[in-house]
Amino acid sequence: MAANPSTPGVPDFDVQVFQNEYVPLGGQVVHAIAQVTASGAGATGVPVTSQAAQVILVDTSGSMDFPGTKLIAAKQATKAAIDTMRDGTLFAVVSGTGMATMVYPQDERLVVLDQTTRAEAKRAVDRLRSRGGTAMGQWLMAAKRLLEPYPHTIRQAILLTDGKDESETEADLEAAIQACQGVFTCDCRGVGTDWVVSELRKVASGLLGSLDLVAEPAKLVEDFTAMIENAMGKAVADVALRVRTPGTAKVRFVKQVRPTIEDLTDRRADAGTNIGDYPTGSWGAESRDYHICLEVRPADLNDRVRVALVSLVSRGPDGSETELTRIGVFGEWTDNEELSTKISREVAMYTGRAELAAAIQGGLEARRQGDDDEATAKLGRAYALAAEAQDEDTAKLLRNLVEVEPVTGTIKLKDRSKVSVEDEMRLDTDSVKTSRLRPKT
Repeated sequence: MAANPSTPGVPDFDVQVFQNEYVPLGGQVVHAIAQVTASGAGATGVPVTSQAAQVILVDTSGSMDFPGTKLIAAKQATKAAIDTMRDGTLFAVVSGTGMATMVYPQDERLVVLDQTTRAEAKRAVDRLRSRGGTAMGQWLMAAKRLLEPYPHTIRQAILLTDGKDESETEADLEAAIQACQGVFTCDCRGVGTDWVVSELRKVASGLLGSLDLVAEPAKLVEDFTAMIENAMGKAVADVALRVRTPGTAKVRFVKQVRPTIEDLTDRRADAGTNIGDYPTGSWGAESRDYHICLEVRPADLNDRVRVALVSLVSRGPDGSETELTRIGVFGEWTDNEELSTKISREVAMYTGRAELAAAIQGGLEARRQGDDDEATAKLGRAYALAAEAQDEDTAKLLRNLVEVEPVTGTIKLKDRSKVSVEDEMRLDTDSVKTSRLRPKT
C-alpha cells in the first residue's frame, strides 16, 4: 500500500493490489486487481480546491411532450440541479434537439453561479418547449466548446434524453465522443423507455461517466440532485492510471471493473518507454477497482520479479504531473502446482463479472435480432454465472426475461408479450455495474 503526503483539499490516495503472485514455470500471464481509494475529498472541514464547471444538456425534442410529464420533470430536475450547485460554479444550460441551443446564458459561454444567475437560469428553464429531433453529438460538441476554455476546473456534463439519436449518423455521434474525450466527463440519463441503451452507453463509457435508466419522470429530480452532489465532491481532475512495465513485458488489457466495467485498453496514451497512461477522470472520496493483465517473459524457478509498477498520476492544466500513489505487481515462478493454480478471489470475481455482462448484452442483442436460440444460450449462461456468484439482484432481473425450470435449471425465454421494455432496459443498463467483493465468512 502507498499513499501521497496529506495535502489540504486534496484526497489521500491509497492503492492495494490483489493477485496470486505464483506463476507456473513457463507461464507468461499475470493478472492483478488494483483497488484505488481516495479519501477526504469533500469531507466536512476539508476544502475542495478545484473549481467546478458544469453543463446540463436537456433533451427538448418533440418526443419529450409524449407524455408531457417528461418535459415537466426535466425542467424540475434541471432547476434542482442548479439549486444543488455551490456558488462559484461555472455553469450553462443547453437545449438539445436536432441542434444545440443555449438556454442560459443566451450566448455560448459559462457564467458564475450566484444568487442572481441561479434565479435567471431557473426562469430560462421554465420557458423550455419541446420541438424537433435528436442529435446528441451536436449537444456534446456544444458542451466541449463551453468547457474547453477552462482546463483548470473539474469539467462535467449531464446529458438527459428520451429517444433515439435520429438526427445524425452513428459516425457523427462517435466523432463527437472522441472529440470530447479528455475535455469533460458526462453522466447520461435516459428517461422513459424509448431511448437506446447502446447509444447512451457509448457516450457514458467514452466520456467516463455513469449511465442509468429513469423510467419514471417523477424520479428525475432525485437523480439529478445526486449527480450534482457527486460532481460537487470532486477535488482532483484529470487522473490517469499509469502502468510501467519492463521491456520484456506488455499490457494485454486494463479495465475498470468497479463500480462499472469499462475497458480502458484502447484509451492508452504512451507516457514514455514502456509506460502507458489510462484515463480515470476526476476523483472525490471514492474507491474504484482496475483489472490489469500483463504478458511477461518467464523467469527462473523461485525468481520473484516485479512485472509492473502501477501508479495514479494527476496532471495540471500546465502539463505538470503529481504522482498520487504507487505499488508494484509481482510474479514468482514455481513448480508447486498448488500455489500456481490458486486464483485470487478478486481476480476471479471480476473476471466472472465481465463474462456475465458480456453474456447479458449478447443475449439481449440476440433477442432483439430474433435469434431465440442464441438469446437462450447466452442469457442461460448469464443466469448460471449470477447464481454461481450469489448475485441475486442480477438473477432477479434475468428472471424477468427467462423462466427457470426449478428441478433441472433449464432456461426458457419468456413470451415477449410478458416482458416489459423497462425490465429489458434495466437488465441492460445494470449489466456493467459491480460492487465490492463480500468479505469472507
